[in-house]
Amino acid sequence: MNVLIVDDEPLARERLSRMVGDLEGYTVMEPSASNGEEALSLIESLKPDVVLLDIRMPGLDGLQVAARLCERDTPPAVVFCTAHDEFALDAFQVSAVGYLVKPVRSEHLLEALQKAERPNRVQLAALTRPAAETGSGPRTHISARTRKGIELIPLDQVIYFIADHKYVTLRHEGGEVLLDEPLKALEDEFGDRFVRIHRNALVARERIERLQRTPLGHFQLFLKGLNGDALIVSRRHVAGVRKMMQQL
Repeated sequence: MNVLIVDDEPLARERLSRMVGDLEGYTVMEPSASNGEEALSLIESLKPDVVLLDIRMPGLDGLQVAARLCERDTPPAVVFCTAHDEFALDAFQVSAVGYLVKPVRSEHLLEALQKAERPNRVQLAALTRPAAETGSGPRTHISARTRKGIELIPLDQVIYFIADHKYVTLRHEGGEVLLDEPLKALEDEFGDRFVRIHRNALVARERIERLQRTPLGHFQLFLKGLNGDALIVSRRHVAGVRKMMQQL
């Protein structure tokens, strides 16, 4: 895959170029770009498969460049490489497939590049374009800070949210991450897709398989994707869960 590097810092471009050059199957395209205007021009002429794109640059910033690329029928995949971790949601709105926080590590770069295959990025662009155009409505992805930087988890892969002290555990098809968001805020935003089963738990409605009473009188909820594990439903929420299940 051909990779174009866009960063206003020469040392950052050189470092990324060395890292990509050490990875099998990836070629760094020359010249690289030092600002947004150069990036758009080079993308038009070189037609890279992937763009490693900084955010904070003079003139057009990385988010503006990515937004311009969203208007194209077959845009390159965009992986943001930035020193700032606060733009993850904005990055998703412009169809980024990866978000790496500097200093970028080789294993995280490889993982992001592997996600940047053309079918994936076309599907992602089609998914995100309506949200970018309307600028409203609930999120379609949840962002979480992990050892990899910022991960964007599709909402339709989320199985449940469970609050524990100041953090919320998000369980999804690929594992678990911690969120620094209140459970109540998540319920307010995604109440049409998740139901509260306990004072500290929200589960995806479409994941519900069955509600079962144990010999001790407790109620357990079995969910698709948990491999037979179940969550406890508090007595306070049993009636609401039953009513909701009748409407599924």
